[in-house]
Amino acid sequence: MVKKYNNYDKSPTKKVDGFKAAAGYEAIISELKNAIKGKERQVIVLETYTEVDVKEIVKGLSNLSATVYCAEDCMVSDREYQDYIRQYVTDDRVFGVMNTLNIKDFYIEDKIKIMRKQIEDTKGIVLVYGVGASLVHEGDILVYADLARWEIQLRFANGLPNWKTANETAPKLAKFKQGFFVEWRMADRLKRKLINKIDFLLDTNVKNQPKMVSGDGFRAGLEKFSKEPFRLVPYFAPEVWGGQWMKEVCDLDRSSSNYAWAFDGVPEENSIYMQFGDIRIEVPSVDVVFYRPKQLLGDRVHARFGDEYPIRFDFLDTMGGQNLSLQVHPLTEYIQSTFGMNYTQDESYYILDCKEDGIVYLGTKEGINKEEMIEDLERAQRGEIVFDAEKYVNTWPAKKHDHFLIPAGTIHCSGENTMVLEISATPYIFTFKLWDWGRVGLDGLPRPVHIEHGKQNIQWDRTTEWVKNNLIDQVEKLSDDMDTLVERTGLHQREFIETRVYTITSSCEIESEGGVSSCNIVDGKGAIIESVDGSFEPYEVHYAETFIIPANVERCIIRSLEGTVKVIRATVRG
Repeated sequence: MVKKYNNYDKSPTKKVDGFKAAAGYEAIISELKNAIKGKERQVIVLETYTEVDVKEIVKGLSNLSATVYCAEDCMVSDREYQDYIRQYVTDDRVFGVMNTLNIKDFYIEDKIKIMRKQIEDTKGIVLVYGVGASLVHEGDILVYADLARWEIQLRFANGLPNWKTANETAPKLAKFKQGFFVEWRMADRLKRKLINKIDFLLDTNVKNQPKMVSGDGFRAGLEKFSKEPFRLVPYFAPEVWGGQWMKEVCDLDRSSSNYAWAFDGVPEENSIYMQFGDIRIEVPSVDVVFYRPKQLLGDRVHARFGDEYPIRFDFLDTMGGQNLSLQVHPLTEYIQSTFGMNYTQDESYYILDCKEDGIVYLGTKEGINKEEMIEDLERAQRGEIVFDAEKYVNTWPAKKHDHFLIPAGTIHCSGENTMVLEISATPYIFTFKLWDWGRVGLDGLPRPVHIEHGKQNIQWDRTTEWVKNNLIDQVEKLSDDMDTLVERTGLHQREFIETRVYTITSSCEIESEGGVSSCNIVDGKGAIIESVDGSFEPYEVHYAETFIIPANVERCIIRSLEGTVKVIRATVRG
């Protein structure tokens, strides 16, 4: 096991000066009344993300003595909504289809007109609330109630249904699928339009403990994140194959059976912490991308991906655990035509740590019969045989700091006793499992396998010699000035991400080259990221922590905390 530095920060926070926040409904009501400033009539619009507990908020704001209107009364019925989205949700357990829907598509204009007239005829304070409330009335004050993606998933597991859906008892996976493919797309499209109009941001991540900051404070925080190195708030999850490494290195609950996943570098999934005085506000980190995409991503990357963050860093821990599922990712044309995604999940495995028996499955063996392999996969899925993975798929010994490149279409998985930093393109949900070693998931259900999808994407020419020559430790020395060794370690030419490893004895200056950088401290105690022009305060990062350097930071210095430090940096190729 790796040396423990005991400095992994699970709650990275940036202080935002010049603004105050309020905590609790009493303080929030006081702030809203102050904003009303004694006016006899004010319309407060409470726009909410799809899974926000709006009933709690309305009850909490009852002392506003407002006349309340539920904007969602102007929508189609829940049944009509379900009928419409079914084509995007599909019957598959995992995969739906991306869409171009908007919240307004489900609002009925005649009902909106009636409610608007009622609102205009109402005296005093009026509260219009719900998903799409801003479509019903422009209002005098816009409050946006937000919720982090991980908190939504935790609430799904505890019985929360999807928006406008009576599926409380449905598996968490089914709820996540509907959120991912349908409602979160719509909610984010509306959020993009409102982000510059928000008067107050309401953090609803802790039940009955809301926090609120002014829209100007919220945007000042987003601006700060777009101009300085920052980390996302990590979250950790168990899985049937999970291991024990992260418990020790990241100081997690020792009583948990395992931790398999760690998401600490996925802006669409993670959140960020902003500190306003003694109050910490949590917002989805994708808000930074929506608010300042060009400044964060850089002109070149923004032109290609729009306001989507294209690089993902996450951990896969099988140390003391089990093999991941044998899998393949879709080719670009397949993911576009089948699921409506613009680009696919090319990826790589950087080995943070492993035991002596650590292996990676990658590519097919020479001379195999592909029809026979597919037949064996299908028979194994029916329970007739145990699939002999090593008959068909290469196993490669893994050691610390190896880098395995995995362009889409390549069969792969991490074996047991490896700790992987997965560096990939962002559409992470599109994994076609071919064989899962006969396991059931933590929910007691057989884990989904997608042989039909998989066999249409396997690249059978990626065999032993080709993999050896193209996908394993493709290291190229770029420079070595005695203080810093810079090596390019990938990725494959089919992949748009490039990775470089910096082995730093003292300090090293890097340039953004016009694009955003996702980085991780893969060896050593940590580093300080320093501005060359004083535009941001020194930022400390530690072993195993992922951090982002915005394109706005054109040049910066990475300085070792103690001894030699090793940093891997991923960028989008020019």
